[in-house]
Amino acid sequence: MTTAPSATADPPAPPLAPAPIAKAERSLAPDIARGFMLLFIALANVPVHLWGMSLDRYNHNTGQSASDHIAYFFEQLLIAERSRPMFAVLYGFGIAIMASRMLARGVKAKGVRKVLRRRSWWLLAFGTLHSVFLFWGDILAPYGAMGLIALFFVHLSDKSLKTWLWGSIAYVVLIGNAVMAFFFTSAGSPPSFDLPPYLNQMLVGAIASPTGVLGIMLTGSFFPLVVAGMMLHRAGWIERPEAHLPQLKRVFITGMAVNVLSALPVALIALGAWEPSKALWVASVYLTLLGGLYAGLGYICGFALLAHMLRGFGRRGVPGALAAVGERSLTSYLLQSLIMAPLLTAWGFGLGEDLGYLGAFGVAFGTWLVTVAVAVALDKAGKRGPFEVLLRRLTYGPKRS
Repeated sequence: MTTAPSATADPPAPPLAPAPIAKAERSLAPDIARGFMLLFIALANVPVHLWGMSLDRYNHNTGQSASDHIAYFFEQLLIAERSRPMFAVLYGFGIAIMASRMLARGVKAKGVRKVLRRRSWWLLAFGTLHSVFLFWGDILAPYGAMGLIALFFVHLSDKSLKTWLWGSIAYVVLIGNAVMAFFFTSAGSPPSFDLPPYLNQMLVGAIASPTGVLGIMLTGSFFPLVVAGMMLHRAGWIERPEAHLPQLKRVFITGMAVNVLSALPVALIALGAWEPSKALWVASVYLTLLGGLYAGLGYICGFALLAHMLRGFGRRGVPGALAAVGERSLTSYLLQSLIMAPLLTAWGFGLGEDLGYLGAFGVAFGTWLVTVAVAVALDKAGKRGPFEVLLRRLTYGPKRS
């Protein structure tokens, strides 16, 4: 006769946290890619912090000099709507890495999904707080929500992943990007609620965070790239670039061609060389969003090639500095807002008032350099980023981090 388990029995313990990957065991390519991606994010985000200027019919700041227009041209040509696709690829890659490491330690599929689900919820919480208190253009919350969906794909076969990849691409091409293009061309400045500047930021951020999450979920805009990141891990393209050089070169070259061609119309608008009708403007934004999906993947492949070229340096010099940032990507991303938002916004020191695009990009580049210096200092001290440590403890528990 068997007895029922005691109602007071301890619940099964969650999977123990795998030890952080030792530096000698880390692949250089993903960390270099994350380091460069954070520069792209800083350059793409900094215009949001500017204020005091009216917008033209294309939602660009007015009163810009010729040098500002040229700087904005190159940002729109090479960076705008490219950092988020890069983030999506690396996010899917990171999910796959975590899952594979836990499976290798004997954790069951259910336990793997439980850990990843908890981590995704905490990322969503981090992003919401980031949006409310610092920067309403946060990307952590939408990707945390995307991670909850991605749990379904962690244990699918390669064939099933490919099916979902092409299916999600079709949805994004036909529906998702069209909706986003219409939204981007219809949105103007953030609303003002006749409140003190910081309270206005908090209210805008509280509205923008769930709106951004809902928008990403409904449009599925970067979902194909999350799946692609998982597939890249399985194929070993990023972790073992030396074994996939022809494929990486092909995707990089074609990705950069698509990058420039798809972004050229919006870049010409930014330059002031073309003033299209509303319909052509929407079509131009749709084109750059669509091209950005492949361009983001192309950039990742390019950074993998760069890491292969720099492999002789190891984690020293410039490659080591970039990798240090990449290892602490969450801390570096949040540190950007901790620097730029108080420095530039109306609720902070207000230095972004009437600041041109060229000056803003200079601030963004300088901010990125500060994050590099902080990451290198932490690396030399043998410490992980504080937000990486916090997320790990929240995911696994304080005694399992």
